[in-house]
Amino acid sequence: MTYTNPLRLFWYKKEQNFGDAISRTIVSHVSGRDVTWSGHNACEMYALGSLMKMIKNNQQDLREKGGKPFIWGTGAMSGLVDLEFLKNVRVALLRGPITAALLQRDDRVFGDTGLLIADALGDRPAREDVVGLVPHMHFADDPRFAKIADENPQIRLIDVRNPDAHNVVAQIASCSHVISQSLHGLVTADAYGIPNTWLDPLGIHGGAMLKFYDYAAGIGRAIGNPIEPSDIEQVARAASTGALGYADGIAAAQEALYASFPNGLKQQEMDA
Repeated sequence: MTYTNPLRLFWYKKEQNFGDAISRTIVSHVSGRDVTWSGHNACEMYALGSLMKMIKNNQQDLREKGGKPFIWGTGAMSGLVDLEFLKNVRVALLRGPITAALLQRDDRVFGDTGLLIADALGDRPAREDVVGLVPHMHFADDPRFAKIADENPQIRLIDVRNPDAHNVVAQIASCSHVISQSLHGLVTADAYGIPNTWLDPLGIHGGAMLKFYDYAAGIGRAIGNPIEPSDIEQVARAASTGALGYADGIAAAQEALYASFPNGLKQQEMDA
C-alpha cells in the first residue's frame, strides 16, 4: 500500500527519555513512512517500551474506528490480572518470554524494538576508549554518578533526558563498554555490539527487575544480577571490550523484528 499520511505511533512522552523517543525513528525506518505520535484512541502501533499495562488500561473496548493497534516489540513490567484487552489489539511480536507468559501466550521468538536503532540511524560512530555510565532518567542528577565521572576520566556520564535522542545513542555507540541503569542503555549497546553491564535500577518503579530479565531472556543473554553503584569504578577498570557472547541471539531478535512488522503498515513502492 502507498501512504501519504504518517503512521500513528504511541510512545511515552510525559518525561523526556531517549529510550522512548527512538521508537519513532525505528518504526519510520522499518515502515518506510513518516511517523507521528498518536494517543491510545487512534494509534496504529505500540512499539518500544514497557507499555503493556498502559495498553491494557486503554484498550479495554474495541474501537469503533481505526482498527486494532499492533503491539511490536513491547514488554510488560508486572503481572496483568485481566487479559480481555488482548481481543482489542494485534500482537506482532513481544519483547521477551516473561511478557509472553504474563499474557498467557506460547510465543517462541522475541525482540525489543530498540535492537534496530543501529540499523535505523545507519552511521556507526568510531569506538572510543571510554566507559559509558547511563543512569536511569530518575537518577540522572544523582550526585554519586557525577562524582564517579568527575574522578574517573575514562567514564562518560550520559544523560538519557537529552532532548536529542540520537545524540544519546551516538554517545553510547562510541563507548568501548557501557554500564547502564536504563534498559535501553543496555539495548542500544547490544544493538551496536558493545559489551555492557547492568547497573542496579534501585527500585525506580515496580517491576524494574522484570523488564531486564524479560529482555535478556528474549536474546538468550545470561544477565545475572546487576552491579551496585559502589562497584562502578572497579567494573569500569576491568570492563570487557570484546565481542558479545550472545550476538547470535541479538541477530535472531533483529530478524524477528523485521519479519513480524505488519506489512499493512509498510510503505509499498508503486509499480512503475
